[in-house]
Amino acid sequence: MFTAAAATAQSADAPPKREALRVCQDPNNLPFSNTQAEGIENRIAEVFGKALGLPVTYYSFPQRLAFIRNTLRYKLPGQDYPCDIVMGVPAGFDQVSVTKPYYRSTYALVYAPGKGLDGVKTSDEFLKTDRAVLAKLRIGLYDRSPASEWLVRHGLVETGVPYQIMNADPAQYPGEIIEKDLAAGKIDAAVVWGPIAGYFAKRVQSPKLTVVPLRSEPGVKFDYEMAMGVRYGEREWKQQIEGLLESKKPEIAAILQEFGVPVVDESYAAKKP
Repeated sequence: MFTAAAATAQSADAPPKREALRVCQDPNNLPFSNTQAEGIENRIAEVFGKALGLPVTYYSFPQRLAFIRNTLRYKLPGQDYPCDIVMGVPAGFDQVSVTKPYYRSTYALVYAPGKGLDGVKTSDEFLKTDRAVLAKLRIGLYDRSPASEWLVRHGLVETGVPYQIMNADPAQYPGEIIEKDLAAGKIDAAVVWGPIAGYFAKRVQSPKLTVVPLRSEPGVKFDYEMAMGVRYGEREWKQQIEGLLESKKPEIAAILQEFGVPVVDESYAAKKP
């Protein structure tokens, strides 16, 4: 009798059979995702869907507007959740149950040729450039990003050209700072999150842009590990995703490389004093 009762309880607690890999995504956030399924996270989702033998479906909502509450945790009475996984969240993000990280990237400096930075390959080389040259630069950056603090710390605050990250225009996308303004010469350089830097620098055919991954330093964190997120309490689902992250590691690495993501190691973290 006990065995039968236990089996009944286990059956009642078992998660429902999945009919699709249901992904929560931003509809206009390349290089990560869009409604045409052209982003990094779309491509990885397709790899996972194939491995699971499931079709991939998307539930789209702008990431700038309480994204998790309106996607992964959104549920009307009598209805199911619209999606079950967020393909990219920072490690340690507490609004979801976070998987183990699957890549580390860092903010990057992207610059156009002929501005006095030609040949610069590291943040140290940038900071050692003649101060008269640096003082003339117009460096685009998004507000509330570590780039602002970095410029302040190195006496370059006057070079910063701020951009608003929380733009209400649904057509706005983070790569505009590179694809439109840097390419057009409105600014000389930009400091943005690495995957955005790598992807949009590749898309600009002329001028040829250079991407310089930046190392974190005391007080300025540039590098972050990225993971995936599921709902709290869905332990088996999380373990299944982590298994895919391990078994599909070569495919994931190839996708990141294709999109120009500057993948870095722990040496890019700030050194402890």
